[in-house]
Amino acid sequence: MREQNPPRPASPPLAAALQYDAKKDRAPRITAKGRGLIAERIIEMARKHDVPIKADPHLVQILYRLDLDEEIPSELYRAIAEILAFVYSLNEKRREETSNR
Repeated sequence: MREQNPPRPASPPLAAALQYDAKKDRAPRITAKGRGLIAERIIEMARKHDVPIKADPHLVQILYRLDLDEEIPSELYRAIAEILAFVYSLNEKRREETSNR
């Protein structure tokens, strides 16, 4: 008879928040990060304040390892550029929806 592996418990959620001010930052910075309840709170606050959320489990694991207020390393620029493009497109859609009302 074959032994079955017990189901793995779900890993606690991770979250990382980025901020980028083109006038003063060379690259986006980590402004918040957390695991478990803290991650859930970061996500809750983002939703409450209409901050776009991009789910990317692989990228959040990398970002989680960075220190708070640390600039994103150049190796992650492409991935972060894709997130910024996602955010800009969401903002543009919101502006269009608002102007059409």
